[in-house]
Amino acid sequence: MKVESLVPRSGEADLSAVLKQVGRASSPPPFSEAAVDFCAAFATRLGRDPQARRYPELTALAFWIRRAELERLRREFAALENDSLLRAPRGLVFHVPPGNVDTMFVYSWLLGLLCGNRNIIRLSRNRDEPVEILCRIAGEALAEADPLLQAGNAVVSYAHEAEINAALSAACDTRVVWGGDSTVALFRHFPLAPHGTEIVFPDRFSFAALRAEAVLALDEAALAQLAEQFYNDAYWFHQLGCSSPRLAVWVGTADACRAAGDRFFPAVAETVRRKHYELPAAARMRRFTFECESILDRPVAGRRDLGRELACLRLETLEDFSREHCGGGLFWEYFAEHLGEIETMLDRRDQTLTHFGFPADELRAAARAWNGRGLDRIVPVGRALQFDRYWDGMDLFAALTRCVAVQS
Repeated sequence: MKVESLVPRSGEADLSAVLKQVGRASSPPPFSEAAVDFCAAFATRLGRDPQARRYPELTALAFWIRRAELERLRREFAALENDSLLRAPRGLVFHVPPGNVDTMFVYSWLLGLLCGNRNIIRLSRNRDEPVEILCRIAGEALAEADPLLQAGNAVVSYAHEAEINAALSAACDTRVVWGGDSTVALFRHFPLAPHGTEIVFPDRFSFAALRAEAVLALDEAALAQLAEQFYNDAYWFHQLGCSSPRLAVWVGTADACRAAGDRFFPAVAETVRRKHYELPAAARMRRFTFECESILDRPVAGRRDLGRELACLRLETLEDFSREHCGGGLFWEYFAEHLGEIETMLDRRDQTLTHFGFPADELRAAARAWNGRGLDRIVPVGRALQFDRYWDGMDLFAALTRCVAVQS
């Protein structure tokens, strides 16, 4: 079986040779100096690369793996161990990243690597320029890294060959599947080893809650800053990221909610124009069709048209709220008198709530009241796409390692 090798070297490769090399490589201890040095060197190269600097999501990735952040993560990992408990790598991790978020394969891979695992990452044949840039820079950084890391990590590409999926699934100790319900269902046809574990990331939905009076109280500079933060959350991946907001819940009186939306979304539209964001024609047509169907089939009470790249549909109720969404700059709006009102619409598909204008104690009280009904992350507007070890309700440090009890 042949695959396209992308990292550490490019060219055609035999899958059995890739599995032999990565499978026989030794696993370094979690957060080894070699692993931290490689990630830091990758970040430096990424931050300095002229092509990479054209993409804000790559700049954000470089910031996430800068040395200061790596040292913070190392301290957090060390806190998981004590004199009688060590965390050991799982072994070989097979990563299947999503196709709609270019950078996610690097986050998944580097967390696995930092935890001491050997890694094989499968990328699609259809790769955008940011992915090609990342593979090039990763290959350059890996070429100068510890030989142990060179042998124990591979990025490959192939179509949808079932026999390759089956071979990689059978060989791995942990399989990490991103990409939604359909991808998770597909890979569950391929058995893991008896001891194998699986981490899956199914379809998710995310939304924002904004206190209307807080938005109305902003001066123009602060409003522009909030609009840009919201833009970063929603538009980097055409609103298709699992944590990208698709619903804006305004909290306050109906008049305040209406006035806040009238002020906020034009500021977002101005940010969209200033960033020269342009939705692909096919995606724009999908959004138009979805809007028409939604107006006919859902409790839509009003429409806000702010140009080709931004539109809002206001809902009268969130009862039986459908998570189906087209992306591409379409936002549901809903007016709520208080934050707790959204509890009735929450379910396990809901991942991230971005917020503005709420004190910390109110957010914690709401999270406790919801008590796992939905939402795994509650973060300020502007941090929806900020990756962390805690994702989809899991501690990925714990999921990518296993416990070794040591008693004397």
